[in-house]
Amino acid sequence: MFLTFLTFLPLVGALLLAFIPRDEVGAIKQTALAFAVADFLFSLLLWTNFDASSHAMQFEYSVPWITSWGISYHIGLDGISLLLYVMTTFLTMISIIASWDIQKNIREYMMAFLALSTGMLGVFISLDMFLFYFFWEFQLVPMYLIIGVWGGPQRVYAAVKFFLYTAVGSLLMLVAIIWIYMAIKEQTGIATTDLVFITENLDLPLTPQKWLFMAFFLAFAIKVPMFPFHTWLPDAHVQAPTAGSVILAGVLLKMGTYGFFRFNLPLFPHASYEFMPMIAWLSIIGIIYGALVSLVQEDMKKLVAYSSVSHLGFVMIGIFAFNHYGMQGALLQNINHGISTGALFLLVGIIYDRRHTRQISEFGGLAKVMPKYAICFMIVALSSIGLPGMNGFVGEFLVLLGVFQNNGLWAACATSGVIFAACYILWMFQRVMFQKLDNPENEKLPDMNCREMITVVPLIVLIFWIGLYPKPFLKTFEASVEHLLVKVHPDNFRPGKPGSGHTEHAKLLKVEDIARMNQKLSGAKH
Repeated sequence: MFLTFLTFLPLVGALLLAFIPRDEVGAIKQTALAFAVADFLFSLLLWTNFDASSHAMQFEYSVPWITSWGISYHIGLDGISLLLYVMTTFLTMISIIASWDIQKNIREYMMAFLALSTGMLGVFISLDMFLFYFFWEFQLVPMYLIIGVWGGPQRVYAAVKFFLYTAVGSLLMLVAIIWIYMAIKEQTGIATTDLVFITENLDLPLTPQKWLFMAFFLAFAIKVPMFPFHTWLPDAHVQAPTAGSVILAGVLLKMGTYGFFRFNLPLFPHASYEFMPMIAWLSIIGIIYGALVSLVQEDMKKLVAYSSVSHLGFVMIGIFAFNHYGMQGALLQNINHGISTGALFLLVGIIYDRRHTRQISEFGGLAKVMPKYAICFMIVALSSIGLPGMNGFVGEFLVLLGVFQNNGLWAACATSGVIFAACYILWMFQRVMFQKLDNPENEKLPDMNCREMITVVPLIVLIFWIGLYPKPFLKTFEASVEHLLVKVHPDNFRPGKPGSGHTEHAKLLKVEDIARMNQKLSGAKH
């Protein structure tokens, strides 16, 4: 029940705000912040009480919901979802502090943000497929409102585009969920949408696995977003308010990568191997394309938005490396991206509040008038490009190590993204901070105030913590990753076994090679 309490606490706060008069702005902000801070602090208890040696679901709770369809309110956390859950509560708190200067409809804004938090948290705890779909759709509405009401000049266009892209993918996922429901009922005689039961008992030939894999793939690839399903992202980021961009990059995109871990790999392991080359090359294209497009951007926020396409390409290729290093790196890079890119959006928002422009050409020499801002920006920029000693390096190194063990060519192509990232991030930093201070409007800009420091400094602390001592994070993932690798082991879908389908001999040899590689990596780790 504690997990239910934590998940719905922000929604309770949103409902409470409805009874506070809209002109009492101070009380509205303080109440919203109090609920966000409480939710984050309570969520830390989950991490401190989590048994990292077990892959089993923990803090589990299940109660029948729609019994005629076998739908239940079944929730729980494992190593794959725990840190994403905690990061959601943390970034919600940071985003509300960053929203302190919002002037328009502040009560409704805070209500939408708290409701969004509940929707995102619900996605990460859902162990029933219908419940997962419910929360997946629920979070769309408040995010749509945050972009469409409190966004920039093109906010309505961006909000509608965001909603339509995600909704189309969601409908395909719903069709796949219904198909799986009918299949598991036919195979076992039990009508259920329980994800744990279905994962252990679903037995499908290769062809249905491929179709279902693609249905889930489209839903999650749009959310990530993978190339070429990324076109909604720059518009949504640029038009969203600063806090909306932080939560969009820090949490909403992670729901897509989480979906691959929770659904595609364990439910359709054979199809996952079959589609591995396709996803690897799409990820590589996304890494390079996102970096090159970022390189030519003149709007700082759009540059950071396109960089997400590149960075999340590393996460996807790490997932489909199908080995311990790649998956560990992908999970850690999920967290790293939320921290570093979230901090970049906060820093871009700070300068936008002062100048009401994000054009790189409008700035220059800011390090002279805003030294604290320049130092924070430098740390976050170096984190984003993966400087050793910072969080980005650990995640990218593990991903590239895992990919190299699988396919050296893929690793070489993906590594080019690291070089391009250094180009676009450092070039932007140099133009904004160190060129001649020749614009009179920049000469008297105030440096970061206390509230702004409160939003950025905790993220910088995490940057160095993960970069210098990632063990607590990696240990949280370890048992769940090991269990997932066993689940998707090629021995489970060789010819002659149920659900194996028919695969050409050459492809089977490749799968066996990957299995031997996984065994070697496991032996080296122990």
